[in-house]
Amino acid sequence: MLSFWDGADKAALRMDLWTKDMMVDEMADFYFQTMMTMADSFNRATHQEELVNDMKKFAQDFYKRFQEKQLQENKAK
Repeated sequence: MLSFWDGADKAALRMDLWTKDMMVDEMADFYFQTMMTMADSFNRATHQEELVNDMKKFAQDFYKRFQEKQLQENKAK
C-alpha cells in the first residue's frame, strides 16, 4: 500500500501493492502492521495519545478477531 496526500483535493491518493499470491494470513499481518505504524506516525505528528491508543486497540482487536475466525474455519475443514 502506497499513499500520498493530495493537498489540493484534501484526499489520500492510494495504490495497493500486493500480489494475488499473497496468503490471507499474510494480508491480515500486513494490515495489522500498517495500522500500528499509522498509529505511531499519527502520535508523532499530533501527540494525541488517547486517539493513538484507540487506533492500536482497534488494530489488535481486528487481528485477534481475524485469528479466531481463521481457527474456526480451519476446524470446520
